[in-house]
Amino acid sequence: MSFLISDAMAQGAGAPPGGDAMPLLFLIGMFVIMYFFMIRPQVKRQKEHKKLLEALSKGDEVQTMGGLVGKITEVGDNFVKVEIADNTVVAIRRTAVEAVLPKGSLKEM
Repeated sequence: MSFLISDAMAQGAGAPPGGDAMPLLFLIGMFVIMYFFMIRPQVKRQKEHKKLLEALSKGDEVQTMGGLVGKITEVGDNFVKVEIADNTVVAIRRTAVEAVLPKGSLKEM
């Protein structure tokens, strides 16, 4: 059956030294690039958002992730009450607050 499989007469030249490290270096390089372009900015945004939520106080004008804009009337541990119109107050989760607007923004709308 040797006519189907050729016999190896001599061992061929081996891989160059250090050739096996290239895939590992490529993998490490891709992780470093992904860290600086994806993971690090996301962690930075999360820290900024957490700091914004901790600084919420009564009278701040805020915008929620749902698009509501109003003035905070009451601040609780997990919820804030936002006045979105005269005598219209809604309770929203603190984490739903997307941005604190400059004072007087509601009068411009």
